[in-house]
Order: sequence, then structure tokens, then C-alpha cells
Amino acid sequence: MGAQLRVYKRRIRAVTATKKITKAMEMIAASRIVKAQRKVAASMPYATELTRAVTAVATGSNTKHALTTEVETPTRAAVLLITSDRGLAGGYSSNAIKQAERLTERLRGEGKEVDTYIVGRKGLAYYGFRERKVAESWTGFTDSPAYADAKRVAAPLIEAIQTETAEGGVDELHIVYTEFVSMMTQNAVDGRMLPLSLDQAAEETGAKGEILPLFDFEPSAEDVLDALLPRYVESRIYNALLQSAASEHAARRRAMKSATDNAGDLIKSLSRLANAARQAEITQEISEIVGGASAMADATAGSDK
Repeated sequence: MGAQLRVYKRRIRAVTATKKITKAMEMIAASRIVKAQRKVAASMPYATELTRAVTAVATGSNTKHALTTEVETPTRAAVLLITSDRGLAGGYSSNAIKQAERLTERLRGEGKEVDTYIVGRKGLAYYGFRERKVAESWTGFTDSPAYADAKRVAAPLIEAIQTETAEGGVDELHIVYTEFVSMMTQNAVDGRMLPLSLDQAAEETGAKGEILPLFDFEPSAEDVLDALLPRYVESRIYNALLQSAASEHAARRRAMKSATDNAGDLIKSLSRLANAARQAEITQEISEIVGGASAMADATAGSDK
């Protein structure tokens, strides 16, 4: 076997092994998407009804609260960016990071300082490489988040919104995550969590134009809002984590399918080159045999004379 043919054979074996790995990862991601979709669907009713409850309290009272009252001149905002812990998911994390960069530029253009909170190793690595300050970060659960993870992420954000800006608090909470639309479409989006826009909340819950019932609040509307604030932030973050997880699995399945297809095409191309190299070797060997036989015949004929 010639050197060229050995090179092709070695490359074919390597690409075949890679193809097996990418195919396995594609199948694993495909199986996890269904579970992630179910979790997203299961979390929606609670998040919707909680938002309706907050809207009802805010509409039925004149209480000023961090959950619903906008600061007249906001000077500081917190941005929560959700990325993945692992790679091999196409442009999933990079799209979310780009969306966060655009949001940060917009907020700074409005004269606000921005504190960045990050979920996922990919986002943390991006900011760490550029030596940018990160207020807090969390890793290790992006592909299968639990409600306890959402509570962990929400705790410092709730504390920040309840603290005066002069003491290191913020006036607004924003979130950047990847919305799961379908198996083929996932969009990086951003939204303001707090203060809650009542018009936006009514549109999200399908209650726009609906007349809300009157409520009596005990012990007071402010105490009710204090109780609802952490629940609302946690549910929004949990839903965003679930949607991001489903989007990550879908993006990884698509990326691995593309890698598997490309590996198959490369194997076909290398196989053709290997066959051509083998044919060239065979042709050369035949030529050498024929040449040798001819030389021997000539030598024999000369000795007979």
C-alpha cells in the first residue's frame, strides 16, 4: 500500500469515528428537546396567572412599588444573560451574547449604567476573555434547569431592585434569552422584567382590554406586592431558562445533523480519492511488471544470439 493511499485510509477512519460521535449527539439532543418542550408548556400557566395577579394588584391600588412603578430618571440597570454551558450548538450562545451587547449599548445610550449577570460558561468565557466585569454568574444547569436554579439566579436580582441605586442597587431588570419558536427557529430576545409594564403584561396574558375584578388586599396592597415580587421574578427567569434549554437542544441537534451530513460527504470524497490512488498504484505496478517482462524478454533474445 502506497503512502498516499495510507493517508486517505487514515483520514477516512478518523472522519468515520467523528461521524459516529456527531450522530450520537444529534440523537441525544433530539430526545431531550421533547422533555424540554414539555417543561416549557407546563411552566406557562403558572407564569401567566402570576402575571395576571400582579397586574390586578397594580391596577387595583395606588401603591408605589418596585414591581410596577417606574423610576422617573433611571440611572442603573441589571441585565441577565442566559447562554449555554457546552458548545457544539451552532450560533446559540453567540446570538444571545450579540443580543445582550445590543441591549447594553441601548441602555448606555439612555444614560444608564449596566450590571451584567450571566448564566452559562459560554457567556462567562466571552466576558472573561474581554476582561469585562460581571456582577454574578451561575453555571452547570443550562441544559436541564430546575426551579431551584431559577430561585438562585433571582435572589441577587431581587435584592438589587429592592436596594437604592446610591447603595449599589438598580432601577430596572432586563433579561436576554433564546425563545423557542419551533424545532427549526429559535430567536434571541430581550425583555424588561421590572418594573412591570401593565400594557405588556396584559398583552402577554391575553387580558388586554379585559375588565379586571376589584380586590380587597390584606393586610395591604404593598404587602401583597412584596410577596408577589420574588415569585414573579423567579417564574420569569425559570420560563426563560426552560425556553433557552429547549433552544439549546434544538440548535445542537441541527448543528450535529449538519456535522454528520458533512462527515458523510467528506467520507465519499476521500473514498473516491483513495480509489483513484489505488488505481494509480495498480496501473504503476502493471507497468512495472510489463516493463520488467519486456526487459527480460529482450535480455533472453540477446543471449540466444
